[in-house]
Amino acid sequence: MFDIGFWELAIIMVVALLVIGPERLPGVARKLGLYVGKARRFVSSVKQDINRELAAEELKRIIKEQKESAGLHDIIEETKDAIDEAKQEYLVKNKDEIEKQVTSIEESVSKSDNDDASRKQ
Repeated sequence: MFDIGFWELAIIMVVALLVIGPERLPGVARKLGLYVGKARRFVSSVKQDINRELAAEELKRIIKEQKESAGLHDIIEETKDAIDEAKQEYLVKNKDEIEKQVTSIEESVSKSDNDDASRKQ
């Protein structure tokens, strides 16, 4: 906070000793130390409050983003469901076509077997 070196402190202490006097200087220094401690605790408390508020704002922002992305999640799920339904319809359709092809192949095989049997006779 303040950039005070050794010589600056020494000058301040000599001036305080001359102005306040040697009898009252320890009591004044003690009170000054108490006030400095209270000021540091107050500043620390304010910093903690600010950090808590910033964290709360960050959490609010994250929650808001999650709420917005929930709609996106629903769209993704609906799309997956639609794709699954389309797959099922495609498989059912292809199954019917494959069954028709197998039936026609079986008919042609049985027909050719019948033709072969009639030729042999």
